[in-house]
Amino acid sequence: MKNYIVFDLEWNQCPGGKADSIEEFPFEIIEIGAVKLDEAFHQVDEFQRLVRPQVYKQMHYAISEVTHMKMRELQQSGEKFPEAAAEFLEWCGPEAVYCTWGAMDLMELQRNMDFYKIGNPLPRPLFYYDVQKLYGLFYKEGARLSLDGVVGELGLLEERPFHRALTDAYYTGRILEKMSGMMEPEDFLVYRSVDYYRLPENKKEEIRLTFPDYSKYVSRVFPSREDAMKEKAVTEMRCYICGRALRKKIRWFTPNQKIYYALAICPDHGYMRGKIRMKRMREPEVFVVKTLKLTDEEGARQVFKRKEDLRKKRASRNRAKARQAALEAREQKERETKKRKK
Repeated sequence: MKNYIVFDLEWNQCPGGKADSIEEFPFEIIEIGAVKLDEAFHQVDEFQRLVRPQVYKQMHYAISEVTHMKMRELQQSGEKFPEAAAEFLEWCGPEAVYCTWGAMDLMELQRNMDFYKIGNPLPRPLFYYDVQKLYGLFYKEGARLSLDGVVGELGLLEERPFHRALTDAYYTGRILEKMSGMMEPEDFLVYRSVDYYRLPENKKEEIRLTFPDYSKYVSRVFPSREDAMKEKAVTEMRCYICGRALRKKIRWFTPNQKIYYALAICPDHGYMRGKIRMKRMREPEVFVVKTLKLTDEEGARQVFKRKEDLRKKRASRNRAKARQAALEAREQKERETKKRKK
């Protein structure tokens, strides 16, 4: 039977700051908390473990301030991470459907597994439900709200302190349960998120998802941004409703080398807005997350305006460079003239 595993992690970090931390291990998990929900989103079990730090053995002041956890408590009552993680995964069971508040917890769980050289038994690709994203999508026009804000808004607040793993998992589960009572679960369960920690290793493994109102493509890793933009699968635009290859009205352009925009048109379904996010791996490697979404005349005008604003900005910058170059050339000529006169 399928179970929804709603989990939350608390982690510590280097008290000396990023400069002193281990690059591939910036956050060390110090608590795992989870609730198990049945198919009707009713809680049937819970899980909680403290984890004894092995790397960052002094508590970062901000973590201590938020969680009210003490290093002494973790050292005395915590388990080593490999044991705690093994117990957690066994408790989750083979048919677990993972749910989190935000996108970081699954990534940090796997990062800690890799650091301790624990085999990763999670599915690949790893789909999950980001409850923060779901709530914002259906009730807040896509805005991402804080957990405590949504708990208060829905009237779910109890005598439980936030920023502890089990409590935050419990409240996230309650939000899922509340949403299932306000709408048909099938309406939000179609919006699966995909974890980016373990990316497609080749073209065949690349991920393509279609949702009711947009499509998503997640690429393999490319050596550089330029290599990514040479790949047809990255730059093509297809209507996610009829599958038709679309003619671009505005080709891909970027204001900052991180996000690219394009506009195409489907003869049957209208304007399609494209957005590419270049996400960094190790410099200069990147992977691509591309979304395509139908838009109206106003949405199309916004893309045109963004492109025109970028053109004007670049033209202004080029004129400024040209004026500066001309000024420097004139000053150089004047210096040479003065030198000859001497």
